[in-house]
Order: sequence, then C-alpha cells, then structure tokens
Amino acid sequence: MNIPLTAIRFLRYAAQQYPKRTAVVCGKERFTYAQFAERVARLAGALRKAGVQPGDRVAFLSANCHRLLEAYYGVIEGGAVLLPLNIRLAPQELAYILNDAGTRVLFFQSHFLELVESFRPQLTTVKTFYSLDAAPEVDWLSKQDYEALLSDAPSHRADIMQVNEDSLAELFYTSGTSAEPKGVMLTHRNIYLHALNAGLALNTDNEAVELHTIPLFHANGWGVAHFLTLLGGKHVMIQKFDPQEVFRLIEAERVNYCSLVPAMATALVNCPERSKYDLSSLKRATIGGAASSPTLIREVEEKLGCTCFSGYGLTETAPVLSISRMKPGISWEGEQRFAGQAMTGYAIPGVELRVVDANDQNVPRDGRSMGEIITRTDGVFEGYGTKTATS
Repeated sequence: MNIPLTAIRFLRYAAQQYPKRTAVVCGKERFTYAQFAERVARLAGALRKAGVQPGDRVAFLSANCHRLLEAYYGVIEGGAVLLPLNIRLAPQELAYILNDAGTRVLFFQSHFLELVESFRPQLTTVKTFYSLDAAPEVDWLSKQDYEALLSDAPSHRADIMQVNEDSLAELFYTSGTSAEPKGVMLTHRNIYLHALNAGLALNTDNEAVELHTIPLFHANGWGVAHFLTLLGGKHVMIQKFDPQEVFRLIEAERVNYCSLVPAMATALVNCPERSKYDLSSLKRATIGGAASSPTLIREVEEKLGCTCFSGYGLTETAPVLSISRMKPGISWEGEQRFAGQAMTGYAIPGVELRVVDANDQNVPRDGRSMGEIITRTDGVFEGYGTKTATS
C-alpha cells in the first residue's frame, strides 16, 4: 500500500502517541499534542468555512509563535498552500510576493498593522485579512481574530489517502538578491522526506526540547517544525532573539537543542549575563545560514557547554543538505576537530552531493580544492513559480 507522503501525518502520529505531552510553549501559553492537534483541525475547518479552496495561498506575517506553527499543519490540512512571509522585508517586497503568489488570505500579528496598511492598496489578490493576536481595529480586517475564528470553526481532518504528495504544500520566497524574489515550491513529498532525513542525521531523540531561535519563515525553520513534531518533542517559541531570553528559556524549559546563525552564536558567547543561567540541559547548537569559524565553534562548545557544528543547505533543498558533526572513522581532536565542525560537512541521509569543476568533473576530496556544489535529494524543490496545487 502506498500512503501519500505528507507532513499532516507527523502531527497525526504525535497526537495519537503523545496526547498529554507538552507540544508547544509560547510565552505563558502551553499546549499538549492533543490540544495542538485540535487547534490545527479547527484552523483547517475555519479556512474551509471561509471559502478557501484547494491550492489557495494562505500567508502568515508573524514572528515565531504557536499560531505560526499551527499554520504549518492547519493550512495544508485544509488543502491550501502555506506562505510564511519574512517579517524583515520592505513593504514593496511583501506586496510583490503576495501578488506574485496569488495569495487569498493574510494573517498577521497586530504590531504589523501599520506595515500591512502601508502596502494593502498595492494588493491585487488578497481578499481576507485576519489579526492573529488582537481584536480587529480597522474596517478592512475580518471581524473575527484568529482565536475567535478557531472557536467558531468545526474541526476538519483531511483524508490522507486523498492528498496528492506531489502537490504544492509550502511556498517560500528567496531574498531576491539578483532579481525579484522567487517562489520556492516545496511539495508534500519534499517536506515529508526532508524531515525524516534531517531528523535522522541530527539524531534527535523523541523527548527533545528545541528552542525555535531560527525564524519559521525560513524554510521550515530548518526542518524542525516537522521532524520535532513527528518525534513528539517540545517546541519552545521565542519571538525575538535576545541572548538573555534565550538563556532564560534554556534554563526554564530544559532546552536540549537550538539552531543559530553565526551572529546569534557570537552574541550568546559574548553575553555577560550568561553565567547567571543553568545551561546544563543544552546538548547541541547547530550553526548555519553563513560560514562559521573554528574559533566560534570552539567558543560555543566551551562557553555554552554543548556540542556545536555547522550545517549547510538552502531554501531550494527544504533546506538541509549537509552537517559537519564528527562521524565514526574520524578521530580529529583539538583545533582540527573545531576546523572540521566549521566546514560544510558531509551529506545527510537521502542526499547526494558532488563538488565539480568548470567541466562538471569531481574535484579532489582533499579539503583544499574548490568547486561548485551540485546535489540530488528528495528535498530538492519542484521549481520556481506558483504552480497551482490540488489536495
């Protein structure tokens, strides 16, 4: 029997196996997996009740919070396509993305109201606007905010066997450094298999507690939104990166894992208040998003008391391709180990990597030769664009 590969199955499994386990911690709010799954089902029901059709784009303009995590499951459960927006983009960029994607619905946090008002006249396809965390203040907003929407909605759980695993599930836009932003199309299958591969590579246990230091508008928050749910782990949200708040949450929630960009890691190791907090639960910090240095890897290990290594990937690969964690057969010590753990590393399961020269020939694996990375993996995106999706 072939069961469609879709991330919807991850939450179904977790809710069945770990219904009473804490799924999400977000500020003062805490939800078990049973509660999380019910909220997701109500979001799916609310979207269908509001007339959202299969393949419609539903955008979220939000920092990390439980509602954005719910969208990762509820939007696709309802048959729609999730479009997480980068909250750091300029108004004209956000308007371009929403129009290019053909977005029907936009959810946003109330402190982005002014921002949304600034580009709303430029929007051509968005029909409905919802506030995520406050009562509507303007007449163009839906009269129901997110919580009221869920309260009034029937639960909806999709028939997994009717999901087309090759249809579009998530749409992430690149930064547009060389041209206009481009929509990276990730299918249900891309997301499902990437999560399995990344979770296996990182050897995350099923009682893991992960702090979402990476914004969830960055390609699945590096896959954590999916593989941690499958494992029944605890998602701990932080809306804005602040070293002291990171340390407080690590201590309070006994956080085991987090992912960082080099600037975040530098801020943590140099924070003078670090010694005031108990960080003994932390097992691993993964650095990606930009090249790290052996010195930074060493400082994170010494000052935060956890293993630290680099990861590499891109939005177009869902995103993780490689990690530089030491593996069996490598017995590097001291500075050599830190240098190794700062490298791009080796392919995770399910990923084939080559480094080639201008003639498409493999370069020597000598740690010095340079070339272009090419890859083949289940996580490689469908393509750029806004392909119509069907559930």
